[in-house]
Amino acid sequence: MKIQGLRWWVIALIALATIINYVDRQSLSVLWPDIVEELFPDESALERKQIYANISIVFVFAYAFGQAIFGKIFDWVGTRIGFALSIGVWSLATVAHAFAQGVLSLSFFRAILGVAEAGNWPGAAKGNAEWFPTKERALAQGIFNSGAAIGGIVAIPLIAFLTVYMSWKMVFVVVGLVGFLWLIPWMILVKAPPGKHPWITEEEREYILTGQRRSDTPEGEVESEEDEYNPPTSELLSRKQSWGVIIASAAIDPIWWLFVFWIPIYLNEVYGMDVKSIGIYGWVPYVGAMFGAWFGGLLAQNRLKAGWSTDKTRKFIITLGCLIMLPSLLAMANPGEPVVAVLIMAVILFGFQTAIGNVQTLPSDLLGKKSVGTLAGFAGMAAKLGAVGLTSLVPFLTADGNYTPAFVIGASLAIIAMAAVWLLIPKVEPLKSLSK
Repeated sequence: MKIQGLRWWVIALIALATIINYVDRQSLSVLWPDIVEELFPDESALERKQIYANISIVFVFAYAFGQAIFGKIFDWVGTRIGFALSIGVWSLATVAHAFAQGVLSLSFFRAILGVAEAGNWPGAAKGNAEWFPTKERALAQGIFNSGAAIGGIVAIPLIAFLTVYMSWKMVFVVVGLVGFLWLIPWMILVKAPPGKHPWITEEEREYILTGQRRSDTPEGEVESEEDEYNPPTSELLSRKQSWGVIIASAAIDPIWWLFVFWIPIYLNEVYGMDVKSIGIYGWVPYVGAMFGAWFGGLLAQNRLKAGWSTDKTRKFIITLGCLIMLPSLLAMANPGEPVVAVLIMAVILFGFQTAIGNVQTLPSDLLGKKSVGTLAGFAGMAAKLGAVGLTSLVPFLTADGNYTPAFVIGASLAIIAMAAVWLLIPKVEPLKSLSK
């Protein structure tokens, strides 16, 4: 049996896993107004916000270290088993939220969820490097990243709808079980990498492997794994290009998390919305994110086909995304009506996703397939530690209900992300060993 376009089925499954990932993680923020009334009825509004921030910080810390852990795991056991471990554990952790009794148990379950959900990102980067030629990687990354946006679009109204018929505890059980269903097609379809997969056509196999050839590999030859640059971790971290990826990720990613964690809380606090009203408005920013993910990927593919170098393409699109975010973040200082606020958020997340898909392809642009997961994992860990820093500051920055300082910091981070790519990665191209 042969399957036409097998690589697109693989990336579609990874995108679906990302949708599930976001539904699972968004459940807490959407359900928080109900959870807090049951578990923390006697705390003040500020104390409740601090509890939420602390639980979120635990999640992001666990997520940060989970990125580095799962980056190594994916390089050790491969994409197929790596994803099965990641989504299996995070689905179990989501179900466990139903049994939370207070801060400690909620934090514990969020920590397990964070470590396991983190595997989705280095796993996707590795899967992208394995299954796609260089010219299609940004588009594949955009499809995968759109899963995060679609997850945000689906999660908020879906969870708000489920609360009409279920308790918040039962909602966690239902959304957690979906991940186990995803494992069935994944384990059946993704039997091996494209070079050894029994169901891939010869034409697609040749197209993928030839398209992954480095610029210094003779025309007509497919680069072998031995020819790729797969440095040990110590050497990988000694390269300034690696730090360009790590710092850019650490700067840009907190902007996304600022909205993932705080959109429902922002709408509740600034506009007085309950869970059902949040369900009406809270999904809108993620529409912008979805279109941004597609736009960034398609624009990269278009420019590469037009003859632009990988270096020019990546830097142009990352810079474009950051420049879209900058004025929009500053405009959030006084957005006015809630409709305007969520539309500005949509523009911000459009710019973010335009840029981030190309930031996340940098490890596969620079390194061989056996090291992509490791660098993606370190970059992801740095990104989440950056998110911890911003998330931990939000309750203090917004104690008076004014979110402007948080948005100004976000604008500054976009500038840092651009600078890291331009200054630390002189040219986006496959690296060579230092010993040569």
